[in-house]
Amino acid sequence: MKRAAASYAERVLKVDHAGENGAVHIYAAQIRVARFTAPDLVQELREFKSHEETHRAIFQAELQRRGVRRCRSYWLCGAGGYVLGLVTALFGRAAIGATTEAVERVVLVHLREQLRALDGHDEEAVLAISRIVADEQAHHDRSAAHAAQGRFWPAVLSPVVAGLTESVILLGMAV
Repeated sequence: MKRAAASYAERVLKVDHAGENGAVHIYAAQIRVARFTAPDLVQELREFKSHEETHRAIFQAELQRRGVRRCRSYWLCGAGGYVLGLVTALFGRAAIGATTEAVERVVLVHLREQLRALDGHDEEAVLAISRIVADEQAHHDRSAAHAAQGRFWPAVLSPVVAGLTESVILLGMAV
């Protein structure tokens, strides 16, 4: 494997790992608040959180296998994710759905771009990324259905959350 491809793969894996940490914390906060604002979503949020913990472990294992340290933005993603989950869950079901739908929409675009860029260059990275795509798509689709139950929060939150997610990914790739 060429060094440039390895360097790109390592950056991608580090950022994906940090992003999964952010997602775990989004769901942790949403679970805490949804008990009051959308109690019927709590079990689904627990399921999503469990998936994200698995995804984080997949990327952690691949980073360890390569001897690569986690991304500098790891803790920022966790703290930011928690705040995002906490604030948006205060507004109920449609806001929770809109948040997850927006995050996953951006993440899926990046994951698919990563798979295309790494295909034929780093099969271990491709395998790690491929293992999470179906779960992320399911989170997106199920959350889009919840978001569709509202008009205001999805319209307000979707562009803001998508922009924040894109910014965090770009920041992670730069540091």
